[in-house]
Amino acid sequence: MKLGPIVLRAALGAVFFAHGVQKLFGWFGGYGLEATANAFDSMGLKPGKRSALIAGGSETGAGVLFAAGFMTPLAAATSIAVQNEAIRTVHWEKGFFSTDGGYEFNLTLIAAAIALADSGPGPLSLDRALGTERSGTLWALAALGAGLVGPRLLDRIAPPPAESAAPAPAPQGDGRAQEVPDTVASSR
Repeated sequence: MKLGPIVLRAALGAVFFAHGVQKLFGWFGGYGLEATANAFDSMGLKPGKRSALIAGGSETGAGVLFAAGFMTPLAAATSIAVQNEAIRTVHWEKGFFSTDGGYEFNLTLIAAAIALADSGPGPLSLDRALGTERSGTLWALAALGAGLVGPRLLDRIAPPPAESAAPAPAPQGDGRAQEVPDTVASSR
């Protein structure tokens, strides 16, 4: 029996599941959906709630799929997509090392997902039991490609709703619009 894929699947499954439910439900010391949505909004991932639902749902789903050894290339593609977005939007400019907020951890998760898509989930998996196992170099490259391109395609197919423009200030007294204080304008 090949122990490596089983151990890697269990570890990746646990990591992705835990990170996903932190975002969605606040479990394991997470912030939950509303706070995660606000954080995503502040990082420019607008609308934040949509982004938080996609990231949290993708991580949770990938975690479950990895742990079960089911649809392993899809789990890999989904997890790669989330980590790619995290690197692109949060970690890249902070450099490599995670101690500085860099992308070291995210890159390791991507490499592990590619390795599982290549090697397959192992003998104790739903993919193997159901006869649906897909693995190898082409599946690993397909998962990587889907993870890198998928988020861009999602934005083209189902773009985030446009941010609504702030309403014009109501005329006051003489019919002229009043100036909005800088502190209010900068919070929009």
